[in-house]
Amino acid sequence: MASQAQRPASSRTAPARPNTAFRQLRGRLSPGEFAAAVRRSAREIGEQVSCDARYVGRVESGEIRCPNYAYERVFRHMFPGLTLPDMGFAPRETVRGRRAPKGRAASGTPVEQVLAPGGPASLATDPDHRDTRIQNCEESDVLRRAFITGGPAAALGLAGLCPPGPAPHASIPRPSSPLDQGRAPSPDGFAATVPGPRTAPGGRAGAAEATAVEEAVRRIRLLDDRHGADGLYHRATQPLRIAYELLDAGVQRRAVYDRLHAGAGELAISVGWLAHDSGRFEDARSHYAEALSTARVCGDAALEAHAFCNTAFLARDAGRPREAVRAAQAAQQAAKRLGSPRLRSLLALREAGGWAGLGDRTGCTQALARAERLFAAGPSERDPEWMTFYGEAELAGLTAQCWSALGERGRAAELARHAVALQDPHFTRNIALFTAELAGNLAASGAAEEAAAAALQTLALLTQVRSARIRAMLDAVAHTLRPYRSCAPVAAFLGRYRAAGDPARRQPS
Repeated sequence: MASQAQRPASSRTAPARPNTAFRQLRGRLSPGEFAAAVRRSAREIGEQVSCDARYVGRVESGEIRCPNYAYERVFRHMFPGLTLPDMGFAPRETVRGRRAPKGRAASGTPVEQVLAPGGPASLATDPDHRDTRIQNCEESDVLRRAFITGGPAAALGLAGLCPPGPAPHASIPRPSSPLDQGRAPSPDGFAATVPGPRTAPGGRAGAAEATAVEEAVRRIRLLDDRHGADGLYHRATQPLRIAYELLDAGVQRRAVYDRLHAGAGELAISVGWLAHDSGRFEDARSHYAEALSTARVCGDAALEAHAFCNTAFLARDAGRPREAVRAAQAAQQAAKRLGSPRLRSLLALREAGGWAGLGDRTGCTQALARAERLFAAGPSERDPEWMTFYGEAELAGLTAQCWSALGERGRAAELARHAVALQDPHFTRNIALFTAELAGNLAASGAAEEAAAAALQTLALLTQVRSARIRAMLDAVAHTLRPYRSCAPVAAFLGRYRAAGDPARRQPS
């Protein structure tokens, strides 16, 4: 018989209580019918969940006290305005979804486990949250909203992150908050707020601040997926600065300290990506270095792998392919024990991009083969939250970039076309990116009419997306197509392109 110390944590938790509120939300649907509705709703917002009748039964029995972040997003989409407690779930902050190391109290959980599966920053796939020991029940409502103003931490609240032009159809639904009361709507009908925390008693950060930093990361990622980076970067630097100020000011508990470190590191990467995508490469390099430093200080392998992953991507785009290879290999080393084949697949693609930039076909094809093999292993409960964008479409698109760099434009065009066809509508920025890639490869292959058609589609998407990187790709397509301007489709594209503005006068906002 296993000793008490060896017994699974779930056997030492409080008895499960039926979730009657969630049962009422199901209404007259059978568990199977409700599970199908959950899966449909997930597809509507670009999430992937494998909900079935068994999962619904486990929620209603109380065995699953708190859903993972993917399910939470889906449930909030299905039941707008309801919080997790409204749906009968325990607040996430009272549910310990990670395993403590031997000889270590839960409150001392190291930061690498905060981002590990089941940790508070994990999205993709812990459906069970079996380890549900209660830590602290008193802050739940405040933590779920985390919109309270006051003190320096209030600067984490960012209002009016708006995409270009009127696009009310693209707004991101979210629960209302005290911060919204009395605020005038934005002129285009879009108002998406990155929430900020309250100042903790005594000026020291608490769980509310950690939650607000984590929520800021998620909100920035959502906005970037829909609208691109250009309109977000300057606004997003403010919560990053405040997150690190909170760390410097001191933290009440070790568990909160770990969460804040992980959240600040992920926020640095998110802000770095906004700089990267809007053409501010030096700023991006600085933010990624800050995230890497944070990861090294805390011994956080997941954060280190993420920081190296983005550093490799930036190095490739900045024309430093050998650095891209080294950073990608360092990321793979950090990710070895994280248990996520999909993460290692993405990192192999980053390495392949570096080899392609060096013109090393052998190194590139070997890395691509490794990426495809690891991708075929399928999703895992240990896939990190930030990888929600990485599916078959992204695999095809990044592979297309490698073949394009190696000069095989026809092969790259077919893969880019595949990526556009497979991309989930939620990822508007990536659809624009892969369509621009398709246009560029077609133009380089001499397929002028097809290239012009794809370029026109990209122009249309740029009414919703602001990305200096995609605009630069479209500028290159226009330059390549000018010798074909006697062709009617090309002339139509070039006319629309000129009407959109001279690229020399465009500046990232």
